[in-house]
Amino acid sequence: MVKSANDRIANAVVFAILLACGLVAVFPLLYVLSVSLTPFSEVLKNGGFILVPRSITFDAYHKLLTESNIPRAFGVTVLITVVGTMLNMAITALMAYPLSRKQLPGRNFFLMMVVFTLLFSGGIIPTYLVVKSLGLLDSIWAMILPNLVWSFNVLIMKSFYESLPEELFESARIDGAKEFRILLQIVVPLSVPVTLTIGLFYTVGHWNEFFQAIMFVTDRSLFPLQVVVREILIQTQQPLENAENMTPSETLQMASVILASLPIIIVYPFLQKHFTKGMLLGSVKG
Repeated sequence: MVKSANDRIANAVVFAILLACGLVAVFPLLYVLSVSLTPFSEVLKNGGFILVPRSITFDAYHKLLTESNIPRAFGVTVLITVVGTMLNMAITALMAYPLSRKQLPGRNFFLMMVVFTLLFSGGIIPTYLVVKSLGLLDSIWAMILPNLVWSFNVLIMKSFYESLPEELFESARIDGAKEFRILLQIVVPLSVPVTLTIGLFYTVGHWNEFFQAIMFVTDRSLFPLQVVVREILIQTQQPLENAENMTPSETLQMASVILASLPIIIVYPFLQKHFTKGMLLGSVKG
């Protein structure tokens, strides 16, 4: 199909807008990466602004990985992310599947309870008292169990399950399959897009764990990555003498941000197509 001049102009304008938005999104990350790899003396010579480093040093990363709590915090965050996401997905699927079945007794009541939690929460103090009464303070579970299920994710997954052909469930029941077997052998294999989408939501949430850590954890050995990065970001600036040989706090701050963000940046492109597809399919009904 031959495009008219107006179509080409419109496409050029859209392309220019998207390019500008992309540059705005990439610029901060590029700046942080450049400063973390550039000797601080060169940063000073350029007035604190640099995008393409002329010389590269990994001193900040070496110091963070050998002389700080970053490695231990990284391990804590990985543990929280892996265990938390697995539990999140299991409980979310076990809630979403029965809610997607219209023959469930009291279905509307349970759906109303799920939606109610989207509008109102128990509050910080009641949540703290519940966590304390369960003996979860200063433990890994204090950063996993309070947010075991996100109501929004339950509704998205429920909507996706409702979009599956009802004939599949009827034929499985005729063959003698029980509901749990239908969920594991039919529903879950057909729900890869929405499963990966919801899994990405939970993974990012656990990886960025911060609020529950500072609320429920005082043991520094259990601090996750984001709490340790915060400590680095707010630490007192070091003096600027002997800038050629030292690793100043600003460079450490930028390097810590890169270390905290890099795993998610690497994983997200591989899940992006499933993310878009899962969101579209999961929001058709509801």
